[in-house]
Amino acid sequence: MAVSEATEGPLAPLLQIRDLHVSVQGTEILHGVDLTVPAGELHALMGPNGSGKSTLAKTLLAAPGYLVTEGQILYKGEDITSWPTDTRGKAGIFLAFQYPEEIAGVPLVQFLRQALSARRGTELSVLELRLAIMEWMRKLGMDPSFGDRYLNEGFSGGEKKRNEVLQMAVLEPDLAVLDETDSGLDIDALRAVAAGVKQVQAERSKLAVLLITHYQRILQHLDPDVVHLLVGGRVVQSGGPELAAQLEKEGYEPWRH
Repeated sequence: MAVSEATEGPLAPLLQIRDLHVSVQGTEILHGVDLTVPAGELHALMGPNGSGKSTLAKTLLAAPGYLVTEGQILYKGEDITSWPTDTRGKAGIFLAFQYPEEIAGVPLVQFLRQALSARRGTELSVLELRLAIMEWMRKLGMDPSFGDRYLNEGFSGGEKKRNEVLQMAVLEPDLAVLDETDSGLDIDALRAVAAGVKQVQAERSKLAVLLITHYQRILQHLDPDVVHLLVGGRVVQSGGPELAAQLEKEGYEPWRH
């Protein structure tokens, strides 16, 4: 795992994406993405349908079928472009899914115990993990009975998304990629999810968050440090929260080519 000379050392950004080209089933979706997310910051990635937002999220976790044909993904100064999914997860990269899957027969507490044990490289007892989960469920306003329910089985859309935030809290990643966490949520569920993200950030000041979204509405409850606009497989502009407000007013048409 070679360290890039250009970014090695303590000042290296947590995440740096350089000229990233990604193909899916032989079709190039990302055409040279450049993006940097320092530790401790929340960055929003916005863009229309088909712009490549979810492709980027899945590529960051090395999902099967997403082929990097050019460019680099650097994490803490190291080139992780060829790292498999489990290695990235153990290194502290977390992905909250747009459509969290239901896993019958696997209680949430058992799922988190196995994931956190792998992350830390040491076996945790069920009691240790349960205490951590119960504490975070209290902070996130979740029903403690969720810990014994099968993962996402029978959960509402809002419950599934809050469960993703719970996983982010318990697994203690350094980089959290939230892929359209706000999709399909009503106003109350949206506020609850945003409050959960803020709670986790407040307790882990070095956590970097890349929030992928279509809409400004979740950004009214969070305070992004930077907003990036992804159109046609490229980041075409970056700015502050005012860029999200401009998008809400004008739509994506001014940036289409």
